[in-house]
Amino acid sequence: MKKIGITGGIGSGKTTVCEVFKLLGVPVFHADLEARYLQNNDIQIKYQIRMILGDQAYNRDGILNRHTVSGIIFNDPKALAEVNQIIHPAVRERFVKWCEEHRDAPYVLYEAAILFESGYAPDFDRTILVLADEKARISRVMKRDHVEEEFVKQRISNQMPDSEKISQVDYLIDNDNVSLLFPQILKIDQLIREDGKIR
Repeated sequence: MKKIGITGGIGSGKTTVCEVFKLLGVPVFHADLEARYLQNNDIQIKYQIRMILGDQAYNRDGILNRHTVSGIIFNDPKALAEVNQIIHPAVRERFVKWCEEHRDAPYVLYEAAILFESGYAPDFDRTILVLADEKARISRVMKRDHVEEEFVKQRISNQMPDSEKISQVDYLIDNDNVSLLFPQILKIDQLIREDGKIR
């Protein structure tokens, strides 16, 4: 079974792309959703996050206060790195177990916003990058998360630029509201199943 990493900057539309892959019968592991689950449900992880960020990291009901946490870690690289050192290995452990459940699939997708930033990209057989121009990304996130433009720009500035990722990935998907997504995804699906590369 091949393991394929798929990434894209915030608002690029990688989740939408993954939904199309699911229609083609490809199992998708959403690393960011798994991270959120662990942050809200794993007692040890919750304790460690509180030790780094304080009790303000969680609401009274024990759910991660995402707005507060984002405001802290995206202005404090040290805190961001410490939280990532807790979350990333735990998510990877869950991915290994999940792969066992899907070992009969021709390939699986691992969706992660910071696939390259986390250092895990080399672990995958192939990688896919979903691209969209910054203006479209900002607009999508503002509408989706009901946040201000400056907040989205700050999030984008904390991610590796697409220009640095392009030369490192095997496949590109343009989600620019002009190019049709489905033909691009069908082609990549075919190439992965045949063990081919675009370049």
